[in-house]
Amino acid sequence: MENMLRRLVEKGVAIPNPETIMIGGEVDIDRISGNGTVIYAGCKIFGEKTLILDNVKLGYEAPVTVEDCQIGPKVHLKGGFFSQSVFLHQASLGSGAHIRKGTILEEQASVAHTVGLKQTILFPFVTLGSLINFCDCFMAGGTSRKNHSEVGSSFIHFNYTPNQDKATPSMMGDVPHGVMLNQNPIFLGGQGGIVGPVRLAYGTITAAGTIYRKDELRNDRLLLAGFQKDINIPFSKGHFPNIKRIVLNNLLYIANLIALKCWYGNIRTEFISESFPLELLQGLREKLDMNITERLDRLKEFSAKVTQSDPGDLRSRELSRELPEIESLVINNKTASESQEILSEFKKIVWKGIQKRGQDYIRVIQGLSPEDAAIGSRWLQHIIDETLLRVFDCLPSFGFSKKMEQGIDG
Repeated sequence: MENMLRRLVEKGVAIPNPETIMIGGEVDIDRISGNGTVIYAGCKIFGEKTLILDNVKLGYEAPVTVEDCQIGPKVHLKGGFFSQSVFLHQASLGSGAHIRKGTILEEQASVAHTVGLKQTILFPFVTLGSLINFCDCFMAGGTSRKNHSEVGSSFIHFNYTPNQDKATPSMMGDVPHGVMLNQNPIFLGGQGGIVGPVRLAYGTITAAGTIYRKDELRNDRLLLAGFQKDINIPFSKGHFPNIKRIVLNNLLYIANLIALKCWYGNIRTEFISESFPLELLQGLREKLDMNITERLDRLKEFSAKVTQSDPGDLRSRELSRELPEIESLVINNKTASESQEILSEFKKIVWKGIQKRGQDYIRVIQGLSPEDAAIGSRWLQHIIDETLLRVFDCLPSFGFSKKMEQGIDG
């Protein structure tokens, strides 16, 4: 380990107290940049997949443990535990962070102190306050660090039910519009929460102290919710009154992840550069695969519980029977043709933006005209719709196909 530390110092990594640093023998020193990188006292770095780019600061506020993370330039991990996650340019996380498998923070996303994330995806500029648990969430919205989606302090995403399942992913925004970085921000008020699975549209505001349990698919709404009287009624486990909504929200979440994977594979690839190397893109795609696998596993667990609680229910039997086929459609990428004609048109638009503005992802995407951004959103929505149509065909008793004809939010 002394030899590894010496090599890091020779590369230019600043290590003020090297005797307090631990580097795993499996770590590839060549994947740690010496350009402006600082590793403060008490830090530990593990994992052969770990990647640390220029001007990264680790452990300024408290010791940091990094395990198989891909860390982009100018990222600050100020204190805590970070495992199997990706952090893009200028992402920042405060001390006490507990960031687990499958988490992605895109450019300039930030988190204050004492926040727990797992299987969480935050698009550019999204900001989380302190003392937050926000696992199994996707959040987008906002146009800059001054106009961003935000989660207030002491907020909880409730992702574990009394029936002991986690088929509870929540989407704040969506992929087709969120990637264009031109949507109104979402604000989730502090001392509040969401009971997953929930979908919220862009511009949604939940008032401080609100615990929200429903979907709100209209833009720009103010939501206040709470019990106005005490409730004390009998309760028994194994009762699933909202099977259709839970399954639908899970399938929508998975379809959006597939669309995001197509975005990473077809659009983000155009931005490969010294500050966004292929290894960082590979990390993004790997974490998305983790998210998709997690959501399928949680849906299978939910299906098993529903079937056990009511073996005679047609929908639960159908869901249990068809989940292997649904998983095959998703995992084997049989769900999306990626609408090649629209994709080719949009890629030409993006390439023109790169020629004009360079490989600055934020500038290029925000430089798209509304008409050009709409083409990209249409391509991604086509992927989602095609995914859902094929999956819905496996579940006729749920009536999802009819709902799709009316518009998925209808």
